[in-house]
Amino acid sequence: MWLRNLFLFLSVALLAGCEKPKLPSPFHANDISVMFTEADFHLTDHNGKPRSLADFRGKVVALFFGYTGCPDVCPTTLADLAQAKKLLGKDADRVQVLFVTVDPERDRPEMMAKYVPAFDPSFLGLYGDAQATAQAAKAFYVTYQKQSSESGYNMDHSLGTFLVDPKGKVRLRAPHAQRAEWLADDIRLLLGGA
Repeated sequence: MWLRNLFLFLSVALLAGCEKPKLPSPFHANDISVMFTEADFHLTDHNGKPRSLADFRGKVVALFFGYTGCPDVCPTTLADLAQAKKLLGKDADRVQVLFVTVDPERDRPEMMAKYVPAFDPSFLGLYGDAQATAQAAKAFYVTYQKQSSESGYNMDHSLGTFLVDPKGKVRLRAPHAQRAEWLADDIRLLLGGA
């Protein structure tokens, strides 16, 4: 009897070993989909229109938290996203870049309306009061904090761009300075249903 059980166990183990191996992720960015069952925000765009993630269903959303006074990371990220969008060619219209300010005290709608579209006319700047900003950041596990500086203060904040698939599911987080080509590759995969 034990010999039959051993044979059965070995047969199952051998069959399990014949499974097709899992390939590495096709994405360049980090797959964070298991962290998010539901993430959303309720903010206002730089044109004064109330927005939530649901407004962009059917498009891939590239969501980035930052502030207009940022000296390096934020403008670099927005420039990279503009370049990635150009690389997408005809698929560029199926992508929406959203820049969420973590500095609503200084980033007024007029400023956001000049700053964000300067990188690409389709980009939207989003803002809210302190509570709405905190809720949006919490939904995406983003941290931010004022740091005193000679000119008043700067904002320390989490880095990375969230990529949301056309169904509204947060899927990927691209690290700071992700190559525009890689961002475009990942966006194409999401547009294709990956």
